[in-house]
Amino acid sequence: MQLKSVAVGGSLLLVLLVVFWSVVWPYVTGTLIVGGAGAAGWWLWRTDRLVRGRDSLWRHEDAVKAGHRTLAEVDAMTGTEFEELVAALCRRDGCADVRRVGGANDNGADVLGRLPDGRSVVIQCKRYAPSSTIASRELRDLLGAKVHFAADLAVFVTTTRFSRPSEKFALQHGILAVHRDHLGLWNNGASLLSLSEVNGQGQGDSRHRARWKRAYGK
Repeated sequence: MQLKSVAVGGSLLLVLLVVFWSVVWPYVTGTLIVGGAGAAGWWLWRTDRLVRGRDSLWRHEDAVKAGHRTLAEVDAMTGTEFEELVAALCRRDGCADVRRVGGANDNGADVLGRLPDGRSVVIQCKRYAPSSTIASRELRDLLGAKVHFAADLAVFVTTTRFSRPSEKFALQHGILAVHRDHLGLWNNGASLLSLSEVNGQGQGDSRHRARWKRAYGK
């Protein structure tokens, strides 16, 4: 019974379309044209987004490959070369107005710039032996630099690890503490801002530190 009603309704609709075709055809044609144009526009927009996304990914991968350094190569750098590397990684991640300011009168900052989201950033760089430890006083100096430069974010980048008190200090004061493990991730393509999600994690345990001491004889 239900199928019969549907069939009758369909037949009636078809008859009405035939009878009134001269009246409704402009609306039907217009609907088809608008719908087709909308579908074509959506397809072009989607294709453009895919192409742009792939292009951005390729550019990022090329930048990572071009600027990649092993941690052993980083360990062999001078302090100035390490600061330049950190500045280059910031530029790779889309930071703007990046400049190295390290020196005798750097006011506690080595690199200044602006993050992709518009926030200003001040960075302190310390290329120490992996067996060394960053003390809390160095984080306090960076906090002072943040105030001096009126920066929105302070970042401490090192080739070694942070002591527990310095790590705690960084977390309490919103400092992004990039230790050796995180530096490796950043160098291998992770963005600087993505490291904030693991801030205060991943430094390894006492066995990890003992391996570094044996490797470097310190």
